[in-house]
Amino acid sequence: MTAEFDGIIETVVGALPRIEEGFAGGRAYAEMENPSGQEVLAADVRADEILHDALTSLDCVGEYASEERAEIVDCGDGLSVAVDPLDGSSNLVTNNPVGVIVGVYDAPLPCAGTNLVGAAYDVFGPLTTLVVADGDGSVTEYVVKDGEIQDARDLTLPEPTVYGFGGGVEDWTDGFADFAEEVERELKLRYGGAMVGDINQVMHKGGMFAYPALEDRPEGKLRLVFEGAPMAYIVESAGGASSDGEKSLLEKEPDGVHDRTPVHVGNEPLIERLEESV
Repeated sequence: MTAEFDGIIETVVGALPRIEEGFAGGRAYAEMENPSGQEVLAADVRADEILHDALTSLDCVGEYASEERAEIVDCGDGLSVAVDPLDGSSNLVTNNPVGVIVGVYDAPLPCAGTNLVGAAYDVFGPLTTLVVADGDGSVTEYVVKDGEIQDARDLTLPEPTVYGFGGGVEDWTDGFADFAEEVERELKLRYGGAMVGDINQVMHKGGMFAYPALEDRPEGKLRLVFEGAPMAYIVESAGGASSDGEKSLLEKEPDGVHDRTPVHVGNEPLIERLEESV
């Protein structure tokens, strides 16, 4: 799958400048909701359209699924690509980091993360970077400029120093709240409201990101196919671990393409402690 996956990633890299061009005029809401019931910005819609047009034109892509689309797009035989076209898009309003998440599966969607052949996420920050796990057990961060890769370095999770936990504290379960209290005494808080940015902190500094099960939302907030499994694949490839509270996110079987899940990713000892607590 190496050539096909590489072609998909190259296509995403080429699309990043066009996605970014839509930020300045894309901070208004588009008067519509995505299939998860969330309001979307014009920039969300634009990013999805750009990625749809670029990826469905590839001969190796058989399915395109997006957080912004209710249905999976059938475009022939080949790999299944699931995208969060603009993760953390509400951060555009405050000019904080946003990004793109891509999961490439070798089975029809919805399917478990064990079918991932590779995954990637982009962060639009002071630099535009793309972090890629291509199935060979390693993770590489690329600097992207003008739609081209300029630099590369390998990433592995260092010893833990930071954490970022989502959801209202008042809505956390007792088990997670107790765990979080311990972690707060050990690590530094880094939470910015975009999963790509928060996990990117963990990838560079070590630690843990979580959007846990909540008292009123035991299924969590994040989508498994578009967000949880691809990011878990990257973190696990970098030497970390993931969990829905009981098992690796890669082992979780979705019933629908928009299924939600609690998400916990980071250094393995922290994930083990999390599972013991919740």
